Amino acid sequence: MSVAGLISCCLFIKCSLSDVKQLLVTDVSNLGNCVFSKQLEIFMTFTSDSTTQESVQQFRRFDVDTQLALLWFGYLDIKDQLTPANQTSAQDTAAALYDTIVALPKEQQLQAQRDIVAGADSEISHAYKAVSSSAKLDVWLRLARAMEDGTVTQVPSDYKLPDETNDFVNKIKGLDFEQRIDFTRSAVFEMGAK
Repeated sequence: MSVAGLISCCLFIKCSLSDVKQLLVTDVSNLGNCVFSKQLEIFMTFTSDSTTQESVQQFRRFDVDTQLALLWFGYLDIKDQLTPANQTSAQDTAAALYDTIVALPKEQQLQAQRDIVAGADSEISHAYKAVSSSAKLDVWLRLARAMEDGTVTQVPSDYKLPDETNDFVNKIKGLDFEQRIDFTRSAVFEMGAK
């Protein structure tokens, strides 16, 4: 990966500045093939267009339960088009976090989801914050599928989104599939302990 490639990527690092300097001094062209002892994740930015950024900002202004419901209804709207293609490591970490949530009693399952969305200072929220963006998206996909089959607390069947979400929902429905995925990935990436 070239230096230009590094600039075009978001770099989320949980290591010291000296580790980063050492990394940049080493063979940068083989960066993608290196294995590091500290967690390092490099991925392309996924909020590249202003529509996605504006949508995420608007989404974050809704209360926690409304955000959860919007994720649920968004999933229902595009579920037939979804084909997870995450790396095995992302699937494994997503599965571990998902299994932790599913093992909780129903009310605590909901609270765990609320904690993640709200960025609460809880164990599950910190665990979520530590996983990759792909794993975060995978966690929500797994939770949505589990809600659908009743394994995880479901949105009540008579639940109606608040009226103030109408413009937002129409805006999201107007996005193409890739933009919707970018929006969802961007929205769930920001979640987790602050």
